[in-house]
Amino acid sequence: MTPVTSPRIAKLQTLLQAADLPAVAFVPGPNFYYLTGVHLHLMERPTILIVTAEGAIHAAIPALERDRWNADMPKAETVFWQDSEGYADALTTLARQTGLDRLGVESGRMRHFEAAALEAAFGFRIVDASKALAKLRLIKEPEELAAMERAIRISEAALEDTLPRIVAGMSETEIRARLNIAMLERGADGPAYDLIVLTGGASADCHGVPSPDRRVARGDALLFDWGAAAGGYAADLTRTFFVETVSKAHRDIYQTVLDANRLGLSTAAPGVTYDALDTAVLRLLADRGYADMIRHKTGHGLGLDVHEAPQVMVGNRETMSPGTVFTIEPGLYRPDNLGVRIEDDVVVTETGARSLSVMSRELRIIG
Repeated sequence: MTPVTSPRIAKLQTLLQAADLPAVAFVPGPNFYYLTGVHLHLMERPTILIVTAEGAIHAAIPALERDRWNADMPKAETVFWQDSEGYADALTTLARQTGLDRLGVESGRMRHFEAAALEAAFGFRIVDASKALAKLRLIKEPEELAAMERAIRISEAALEDTLPRIVAGMSETEIRARLNIAMLERGADGPAYDLIVLTGGASADCHGVPSPDRRVARGDALLFDWGAAAGGYAADLTRTFFVETVSKAHRDIYQTVLDANRLGLSTAAPGVTYDALDTAVLRLLADRGYADMIRHKTGHGLGLDVHEAPQVMVGNRETMSPGTVFTIEPGLYRPDNLGVRIEDDVVVTETGARSLSVMSRELRIIG
């Protein structure tokens, strides 16, 4: 079939050719949407997109999605299948159409039953294409950055609206609900992930779950890890506040995390490795005497996924390029006492890095 002309498909072709991989299969998710512009659900019905190194697009799509798929992907060579027929014959037809002898998949997204169905239809073992695909969405296009900045502005405005309404005695889940509503009122698609609102000793749980039983009290830390989705793109931010008052020990911890956050932003630049950035940030935290309170790396990539390439961590010696977006989120955690994290979303520029998030990072007392 005639290859589909698209800058994003062309980018994928280049990656496949460099990896000596003839084709890759996708299921609904960020890469599927990135390449097609079509949002389909990941459900019990296998929904398979195959793109070849020559740019040809093949698909096996459940019949209930026929109208939408045909409207948005008219040039794809598509096999539609009915629930009453099952999907096995459709995948066998797909194998015959493509004539492939090797096929890569996203091992972190494709489920076992889909992988097994593809292997049965194609007659060979599929391979992991994750490494080849890691760079597909690495450099953000201007419209992607615009969507992310919109998500971030919505997130920041919603939290600023929520903070004055918080008083001692409110529960974590009540505060989270207010923040969710505030984001929706400002035009968010929805939350980009399950929002984290933790108070007191619970704030030391890096990915803790808000509780209706934990309530804000004087002197507590109140940690928000929150972000809206807009246009399919995610914001991912963290700010830590204190309720009514803050002790000197907690103030010192906060200042250390703030200094690490600032160091991370000033270090990021084209040609710098993610290893160097993580090393610098973690060294500052450790040199201030808080090595035992470090729980995680400095950050991760951000875009259609809340967590995607690159990983800002020791051992990742890939270098930064303009247009790459990632988080800088140093944190310190003392179990059952305190957690402080300050997270910003950052884009690498031609000369350094710019924080897409602008909400104040200075220590702030609320309530």
